[in-house]
Amino acid sequence: MALFSRRNNVPLVLAGLVWSLFTPASLAQGAAFQSWTDVVRTKAFDDSQGVYDNMMNVRRWILTRSGYCTEQKRHVLFDMRGNFLKYVEDADNSLQTQQRLNQSRQQLAQQGLVPAYVAGNSNTVGYPFAIRCHQPYVDLPLAIARYLGEHPDGRLSGNWQGISVGTPKKQASLHEVLQTVYNRRVQQKKITLPPNLLPDLAGMLIIESGGVREAKSKANARGILQLTPTALKDCGVPANKHLHRIAQVDCALWLFERNHRMLQPVFVAKFGHLPEDKQEQIYRLLLIQAYHGGPGRVRSLLVDEELSRPASYFAANHQQFSAGDIAFGMVFHNLGRNRLGFASLYYTADIRIAQQLLQSKKSPGLFPALQQTLTSLP
Repeated sequence: MALFSRRNNVPLVLAGLVWSLFTPASLAQGAAFQSWTDVVRTKAFDDSQGVYDNMMNVRRWILTRSGYCTEQKRHVLFDMRGNFLKYVEDADNSLQTQQRLNQSRQQLAQQGLVPAYVAGNSNTVGYPFAIRCHQPYVDLPLAIARYLGEHPDGRLSGNWQGISVGTPKKQASLHEVLQTVYNRRVQQKKITLPPNLLPDLAGMLIIESGGVREAKSKANARGILQLTPTALKDCGVPANKHLHRIAQVDCALWLFERNHRMLQPVFVAKFGHLPEDKQEQIYRLLLIQAYHGGPGRVRSLLVDEELSRPASYFAANHQQFSAGDIAFGMVFHNLGRNRLGFASLYYTADIRIAQQLLQSKKSPGLFPALQQTLTSLP
């Protein structure tokens, strides 16, 4: 089953003009912008070329403690394209570290490696952007072991609304739970999601909680898929079952289905003329972002008069961008608007990295067509 067919193609509405590039004359007027959002608003849409691969590299260093993040007490500085610029060793406290970051930002601007800089502080994002290498909650090997049932915390048996998984003597893995719940809901015609979305759900199970049943966030999201009490209520999960792992998977599939029905028509209206494979790659990345930040926010990137300008430009010039660049660029050029931030991009990149590590650990038979699905990702 494909997310899109060529019967869905619609005529393209031509995009508007590109925002202007930085020019030497404009840069000579000042060494710094007033706000990091000034940098974002001034950058051309073409600057999204390569942003996906670059951000994947940065997040991979952090999650796997590799590259420039082999030492944890560092921050990495990167530009609007996600290009790595330099790393900065952490100081003894956060205030001194921020001062070091700002000094490095100014030096990068003076060296001409970035067109301008913005000083950051504890309440304000600076430019070039910075991210910590030290993220102690991340343990991907352990999370993958739980997902595959190789760790005892990842094995279970139980029932949920007529769906039975495992037995006390032969418990199931979270991977088996995902497949079982998905197959049952498809048979019942309760969801229309194609199976090539299952690796995305697998990545979420790994990233959201590390496969920990009792996981709870500061925002009160809970369980293996970090669902809020409101979302669980919408799914019909009673309060005493909020941590039920089969119910959590079922609810996540329901939320994905809801987001899919909300977003697919407006997505096809914007990107329906693209090659089918490219459509599917972009759409899957947007569905992941919708799960993280809400479908309404992603929908606004496709239909809002102002927020959809990047999408319109990418749709008209899609040959110049990878699918990942388009999905990430739609967010990058709207950072600071409609509560859009880096968290959505980091989350999406992390899901993809988890999928790649899962693929490298197990045979291609883990999911039907998993090898083709993951190797074709943008």
